[in-house]
Amino acid sequence: MYLIFLRYFIHDTLYMIHIDYSHIFGNIPPQLATFLIAMIPISELRAAIPIGIKVYHLSVWSTYFWSVLGNLVPMILILLILQPIADFLSAHLRIFHKFFEWLFEHTRKRGMKKFETWGEAAVFVLTATPIPLLGGWSGPLVAFVFNIKLKKSIPLVILGCMAAGIIVTGLTLYF
Repeated sequence: MYLIFLRYFIHDTLYMIHIDYSHIFGNIPPQLATFLIAMIPISELRAAIPIGIKVYHLSVWSTYFWSVLGNLVPMILILLILQPIADFLSAHLRIFHKFFEWLFEHTRKRGMKKFETWGEAAVFVLTATPIPLLGGWSGPLVAFVFNIKLKKSIPLVILGCMAAGIIVTGLTLYF
């Protein structure tokens, strides 16, 4: 049953939101296209790896490298700039100050029990989970909301992204 779910997951990932990525990125080199597809929210490397291997016929290692690298760029940017942007907006606009207070209080209250269970490993687990609307970008957001320092969050995000790439590559090759 689980394998049937995974088969449909890979199939649906290839046709995610019915966007023909190979057509959109048809005039650029396949490595760059794979890199750019991996940067797109929702599709991320879940679409970039199957497309790189099955559509562009890139080698497994080339596809893995460009997909993970492309997926890491926005995640590292989120880690680096989200806190300074939130601090700036909170300091200069009262509405953002209230919004971020509400966001942190609400999210920490709802997620504290899970965060206490998983701790900082939650960043790795969320980043490594290749499921639409849960993976990649969720890890850096959790690191931001729960105020995990960059020294710890960046390695967790990198390792989580690499693990997600291994999972998706394995599923792509298997199915």
